[in-house]
Amino acid sequence: MAGPQTSPTQSVEEREKSKRIGSLRALVPFLAPYRLMLGAAVGALVLTAIVSLTLPLAVRRVVDGFETESAELLDKYFLAALGIAALLAIGTGLRYYLVTRLGERVVADIRKAVFDRMIGMSPAFYERIMTGEVLSRITTDTTLLLSVISSSVSVALRNLLILIGGLILMTVTSPKLAGMVLLIVPAIIIPIVVLGRRLRVLSKENQDWIAESSGNASEALLSVQTVQAFTHERPSAATFDKVTERSFDSAKKRIATRAVMTVIVIALVFAGIVGVLWIGARDVRADAMTVGELIQFLIYAIMVAGSVGALSEIWGELQRASGATERLVELLQTADSVGDPASGAPLPLGGRGAIAFENVRFHYPTRPETAALDGVNLTVQPGETVALVGPSGAGKSTIFQLLLRFYDPESGRITLDGQDLRDMTRATFRDAMALVPQDPVIFATSARENIRFGRPDASDAEVEEAARAAAAHGFLSDLPEGYDTYVGERGIMLSGGQKQRIAIARAILRDAPILLLDEATSALDAESERAVQDAVAAMSAGRTTLIVAHRLATVKQADRILVFEDGQIVAEGTHDTLVTQGGLYARLARLQFTEGMAAE
Repeated sequence: MAGPQTSPTQSVEEREKSKRIGSLRALVPFLAPYRLMLGAAVGALVLTAIVSLTLPLAVRRVVDGFETESAELLDKYFLAALGIAALLAIGTGLRYYLVTRLGERVVADIRKAVFDRMIGMSPAFYERIMTGEVLSRITTDTTLLLSVISSSVSVALRNLLILIGGLILMTVTSPKLAGMVLLIVPAIIIPIVVLGRRLRVLSKENQDWIAESSGNASEALLSVQTVQAFTHERPSAATFDKVTERSFDSAKKRIATRAVMTVIVIALVFAGIVGVLWIGARDVRADAMTVGELIQFLIYAIMVAGSVGALSEIWGELQRASGATERLVELLQTADSVGDPASGAPLPLGGRGAIAFENVRFHYPTRPETAALDGVNLTVQPGETVALVGPSGAGKSTIFQLLLRFYDPESGRITLDGQDLRDMTRATFRDAMALVPQDPVIFATSARENIRFGRPDASDAEVEEAARAAAAHGFLSDLPEGYDTYVGERGIMLSGGQKQRIAIARAILRDAPILLLDEATSALDAESERAVQDAVAAMSAGRTTLIVAHRLATVKQADRILVFEDGQIVAEGTHDTLVTQGGLYARLARLQFTEGMAAE
């Protein structure tokens, strides 16, 4: 009969456990580029450890020197002790500089690597994790790593060298007393290992709660006007308080575990030292060893005890760093649902703008029960203006989401100039597109830099020309510092219509062959809308333009109108043709035009 088989679950658990224990190894690729600095730091560290271990030898010589009649020899011993102390000071300063600088450099690289990874993740990733949690990992977790790399690791290595060297020199000084000390070591190491495992789990749990607290705060503060408008300050604060208290409770458990470990280790260490000192004193009385040898042994014993105590505390720090490293590595190794090919194909002819959806079916990850697009086929010719209309949730904006390849379809394919999007890198085909989103995104910089966002090399004159085309020049010129006015986080100083005109100016300046307008004029007044429609009409000439709109007045001049309902195209034609045919479009047109005019 065959022996018991290891289940897949057990294998996964074993791999997870292995990963946790060695998670700090993930830092090696970030340390590798700085081998010379690391080598110098380790050299300084070894030097300070060796010098520290020679100090007790100097002390022994000085103590035993009192018994000699040569004052000159005694002076030499004191001078040697001073020289060793000076060397220790220089080595310690050098170690601090090199290790701290290395820590700052490595953590900066980790922050950059995590941000580079996160900024390229598709929207599906951010449906599963809060932005605030990602920010917490980039800030809180890397700050924790900084303290460990720039301090704890070097102190741990130095104490480890002192522990090993001290034990060897203790054995050389007095094998009998050293043997007694070694009997105590297992009693010290066992609680460090056992409680250390518990500490690692609690540290990761604590960091997770801190991240959730940051995510909760970020969400509330980014929506502070809505929170205040609905007088939701107290409930929002209560939710944050609850999460923060959970973080504190987790931290209390971690602190208590570490405190217990420290008490056990220090009690065992110093009980051992007192016992060894008692036996050593008896040996001195029996002339089995000199006073200098006993003091030398005692100093080594104190150094070994101190290093064990320091290592027990640093072990806790390393456990916390291990948890932080796991969380950062988790971000770095997260598989994106949308990926680029190893060597992407070029965009044919530089991007003429021929778009095709071939039997495309797609569900959003968070809404798997509802098809956002259900077997959609559509073709857009280069230079054609096509409008997408229909009720909310019909699938119009999903066309843009898939065309920009924020998501991949479950079946079917999407091509640009005959090339499948999945065969090109995302940057290749996105360079050929300019987007005006439904909710315009304004960055915390000047109005000029916001317009220049899609084309950083554009001149000031080109920026202003794009602003004029988007009917934005007037209000931008009236700002306190004109185009160079700081517009606040998410453009808080601007109205909805002003934000939308800046977003349109940004798209105009990008000068891409494909223009995507998602409710681009929904926040504009009638006069600005007319000016922007004229600008869009001029910009659309010779470009492939897709327009999503609820207001049918903005799509009447399109070459074709596609009517969406329940993720499918249910009608197609010009405005006049679709009104004549009846159906959903005619009903929408009647509601907006006939009843709208009657209301006036």
